[in-house]
Amino acid sequence: MAAEQIAYTVKEFAPAVPGWLNKGDNAWQMTASTLVGIQSMPGLVILYASIVKKKWAVNSAFMALYAFAAVLICWVLLCYRMAFGDELLPFWGKGAPALGQKYLLGRAKVPESKHRGYNGVDDITEPLYPMATLVYFQFTFAAITLILLAGSVLGRMNIRAWMAFVPLWLIFSYTVGAFSLWGGGFLYHWGVIDYSGGYVIHLSSGIAGLTAAYWVGPRLKCDRERFPPNNVLLMLAGAGLLWMGWSGFNGGAPYAANIDASIAVLNTNVCAATSLLVWTSLDVVFFGKPSVVGAVQGMMTGLACITPGAGLVQSWAAIVMGMLSGSIPWVSMMVLHKKCSLLQKVDDALGVFHTHAVAGLLGGLLTGLLAEPDLCKLILPFDTRGAFYGGNGGVQFLKQIVAALFVITWNVVSTSIILLFIRLFIPLRMPDNQLEIGDDAAHGEEAYALWGDGEKYDPTEHGWHTSQFSEVAAPSPYVNGARGVTINL
Repeated sequence: MAAEQIAYTVKEFAPAVPGWLNKGDNAWQMTASTLVGIQSMPGLVILYASIVKKKWAVNSAFMALYAFAAVLICWVLLCYRMAFGDELLPFWGKGAPALGQKYLLGRAKVPESKHRGYNGVDDITEPLYPMATLVYFQFTFAAITLILLAGSVLGRMNIRAWMAFVPLWLIFSYTVGAFSLWGGGFLYHWGVIDYSGGYVIHLSSGIAGLTAAYWVGPRLKCDRERFPPNNVLLMLAGAGLLWMGWSGFNGGAPYAANIDASIAVLNTNVCAATSLLVWTSLDVVFFGKPSVVGAVQGMMTGLACITPGAGLVQSWAAIVMGMLSGSIPWVSMMVLHKKCSLLQKVDDALGVFHTHAVAGLLGGLLTGLLAEPDLCKLILPFDTRGAFYGGNGGVQFLKQIVAALFVITWNVVSTSIILLFIRLFIPLRMPDNQLEIGDDAAHGEEAYALWGDGEKYDPTEHGWHTSQFSEVAAPSPYVNGARGVTINL
């Protein structure tokens, strides 16, 4: 035992273990970062590839893959310090690279988060691990926001327009919300609560996605009317990675392996499970059978709803939030959507507005009602509570409403300007003749090769039922690769 203590003490003085480093916090934060990264890569890549029509599987997966890579490079070159660096404007930080060795190995700090603590002494957000850990953790949040937004424009957006849109939206939209609410901006110091991204991520991606869908335009009529998943079981695998990864999403928000992280992880899973069950029950009651796609949507709304208050509400409140997140977005998607002419006109391919904007807004408002005072003291830099607990809770609820209006307005305006600018140089929507083909036209690749390259169709060899109506597909002008079968009816 004594030898172990001596060995540990020697390591404490090693250059790689400075005195301020908490190994447990650093290990958990890097684990949480990996979990959130897995939500996008491969979680949402798999989910998007399988939840769309077969002809859009490659394109949908690639949009997510590209966004993940592009956001990381933009993040370290400029955007991290726009979101968590020194103040340029009350809602925006000064952009600068986050690549220097000295900067990344120093203790993590959010410079504009300085505030007066409970004991009357100035305090600042300064976790017990290096800046490199915080930079990567926050990157995974930025990446998943763009990938969630992509769900609104699947099945028709010009891939070149998407490649231009990702860095521009990250710079001019995401960093504003992140700095304002997390990086020490005006909403942070005003006392608005967004524990882990109900506003910064879900409300932003849902509103920006709906706006983008409006400007890009709709899918083909045949795709809007019938857009079945090409692989439901694979869709469930992607959804499972998304759900399990959310423990890092909300559990990493305290920037430490502390007791509040434990509450956040438990509440996250409780709310998601409740929401899934409520959504599924509503499907059974009104449509006669449970929907697997509906269950995934219910899971998603529960996860989005709990995010802004995961470590701030009691676990019974997480059940309440799950019941509401499984029902209110269900009503907005199944009932209000059909009655609202604007929502019917705008082709939101995966219903991101309902599953993220509505659920994220709902979660932010419920946090303003249900945030428990003692839990707030564990993590928040200011003394507050939800309206349910009296005191200044009513004011907190109003702050949540104002912050939501700011996020909504900024995302509508910034997304519109970005897309109108891109439209000057690149068409936002693929032409109809390419939309009829899908992946083969966009990428020269198809998701499912029915037989090998260069082979001719042989029903006895390739397993298809012999029929007088079967014939080899006409050669595609877009690829010299695998071929499918055309059935003339």
